[in-house]
Amino acid sequence: MNPEKPLGSVIQGSLSQGLEVRLHPDVSVEEMRVGKFLVVQGVRSRFFCMLTDVSLGTSSPRIVANPPDPSNTFMQEVLAGSGTYGTIDLTPMLMFTPEEAMSEAQAANNASKKKSKSKTAAASYEPNSSANIELLPVKTIPSHFSQVFDASDRDFRAVFGWEDDPTRRNFAIGQPIDMEVPICIDLDRFVERSNGVFGKSGTGKSFLTRLLLSGIIRKQAAVNLIFDMHSEYGWEATREGKHFSTVKGLRQLFPGQVQIFTLDPDSTKRRGVRDAQELYIGYDQLEVEDLMLVRGELNLSEASLENAVILRNEFGKAWINRLMTMSNGEIQEFCETKMGSKSSIMALQRKLNRLDDLKYIRNSCPHNYVDQVLECLENGKHVVVEFGSQSNLLSYMLATNIIARRIHQAYVRKAEKFLQTKNVSDRPRQLVITIEEAHRFLDPATVGQTIFGTIAREMRKYFVTLLVVDQRPSGIDNEVMSQIGTRITALLNDEKDIDAIFTGVSGAQSLRSVLSKLDSKQQALILGHAVPMPVVIRTRPYDETFYTEIGDVAWEEMPDDKVFKAAEVAKADLGF
Repeated sequence: MNPEKPLGSVIQGSLSQGLEVRLHPDVSVEEMRVGKFLVVQGVRSRFFCMLTDVSLGTSSPRIVANPPDPSNTFMQEVLAGSGTYGTIDLTPMLMFTPEEAMSEAQAANNASKKKSKSKTAAASYEPNSSANIELLPVKTIPSHFSQVFDASDRDFRAVFGWEDDPTRRNFAIGQPIDMEVPICIDLDRFVERSNGVFGKSGTGKSFLTRLLLSGIIRKQAAVNLIFDMHSEYGWEATREGKHFSTVKGLRQLFPGQVQIFTLDPDSTKRRGVRDAQELYIGYDQLEVEDLMLVRGELNLSEASLENAVILRNEFGKAWINRLMTMSNGEIQEFCETKMGSKSSIMALQRKLNRLDDLKYIRNSCPHNYVDQVLECLENGKHVVVEFGSQSNLLSYMLATNIIARRIHQAYVRKAEKFLQTKNVSDRPRQLVITIEEAHRFLDPATVGQTIFGTIAREMRKYFVTLLVVDQRPSGIDNEVMSQIGTRITALLNDEKDIDAIFTGVSGAQSLRSVLSKLDSKQQALILGHAVPMPVVIRTRPYDETFYTEIGDVAWEEMPDDKVFKAAEVAKADLGF
């Protein structure tokens, strides 16, 4: 389509309900797709909008009551545009007012704001001339008969930036559904809050997650700790389709920057992974709080957990090893002196025997493997923890909680030291923890008992955030969902899941229709902190082309303030 050719005219609308646009006679309604990006040129402002609905209209009920014969194409052409027409609903997302259209006072005020350090998002755009603009939230609507246009490449650049922008860590995550222009997310804003990748099974959540993690690694936006439940991220994984094929893992794309730890060394070796570090957890590293998370899988009663506290208070870190070796007589004697419940302690002893089936559990570990993971993270290496055959829910939930709790405790200490010293060298590296089956950790019943609920609520306070990957967002606690900064959502069918995605999102009703119309593959709706407005994308293919692009581009560390200023001058010279 020609972005300079008007598609229709605004005929009515409101700020809360959006705009209704009547298409011009020469514009086919079949060219309008939900999720399309359009712009409306008002008298003073330009509005960036998302197409949320398409409908047909007639000027007279008589046309519907007596439609022309299907073979009478002449009559159909006569009626088109006057008697019959197409309409579309638009939701304005952003707006800007070129400075030449403002009063002198307004322009001076805007110039003052641009110099302020608190300014958040600015871009440049040239509809007809080189006018600087600032993207603003929509607080008004265009007038009647304002013309609607296809968004141009320059529109997308103005809103979403470009990947090689030297002033920020932009990463191209995909393209609009009907254009060949990259849609970028701001990785600095992405990693500073917890985020989510959602979608029903088979919609490509794992591929989306690989894209995001690759961008974070390449742009050095944060360091990653990835709990790889199904062995999909560290080394090569199988691609869905009729013919067998594999895709590269992060270790293959970034061999010097990614370290794999495995809880099942035999499985990892069978998959051809070399130099993976083994990871074991000793009984002396398990705490009662860790067992609370898996009480459902172990069928532990409240009384058993209460008696576990009594045992821990008596024997310290060795309480599990001591419990496993206690005879019935010793349990009886312990209960008489410590006011415990014999039946509950015996049940606890019996059920904890299931932990012996986990390959990574040891009676004791002379080497602290969790500290080794932390050391890798401190050195800027990204860590993938593979589970191999140990990917059942009991194994997965126990290991992730144990490791994440220790990592978070270390980060809290580091963050408090940094706040005390104010020394830049003491600032912890931003950490992103990726978990799958997130609703298991963040459901309303257990969210208060898991470290992941704490991380989600604290956000960036201690420089640790989450990247949750889940197909059932409705299972995640509402308070946690409200803290999710950026939501990247593939197709969902369940109404409860769709409702959960839009928790705390304004204008959710129009976006619901967009989400429900996504294709089942390689399409997603992005909204939240890392993008200036919601947008539907065709996700970037994770293929040989991507491997080449992600490996050949020599991204550098973010420049200092002087280089930032020089980059702003360069952008102006380019006309953006």
